Amino acid sequence: MNFKELLAEDRAVSPVIGVILMVAITVILAAVIGTFVLGLGDQVSDNAPQASFSFDFSATGDFDGGTDDYVNITHEGGETLDNSTISVDGDGTTTLALNDSGGWGDGTIQAGDQASYNGVDAGETIRVVWTNPNGGSTNTIARSTAPQ
Repeated sequence: MNFKELLAEDRAVSPVIGVILMVAITVILAAVIGTFVLGLGDQVSDNAPQASFSFDFSATGDFDGGTDDYVNITHEGGETLDNSTISVDGDGTTTLALNDSGGWGDGTIQAGDQASYNGVDAGETIRVVWTNPNGGSTNTIARSTAPQ
């Protein structure tokens, strides 16, 4: 057996590479299809919505924690949001309460919709939080801090 002829022989290289590539493509396709069939692909596309909010803090109660201290939160633009996925919270000592003048309402939150919350403390950060309906993860989509 001549080793020079054995090393120079390259007839089997092309079919072997072809088979390896076909197997790799099959495995990748099976993984992608399996991911979506099992429902794992739905969670990949559940990103936080893009929306803009403005915060208008009252100066009536001088932010002393009284009932006159409130914030009006207005949806300025961006995606329409499902009301059941949105919550508003603060990091102050007083729990925020929906003002009698109204909240987001039922159904959806669209540009121009406004909600008013009582119980804002001086320097408190107010957050609009979106909760993923498919998995429970949360994202802060807007925040503002009350004046001191």
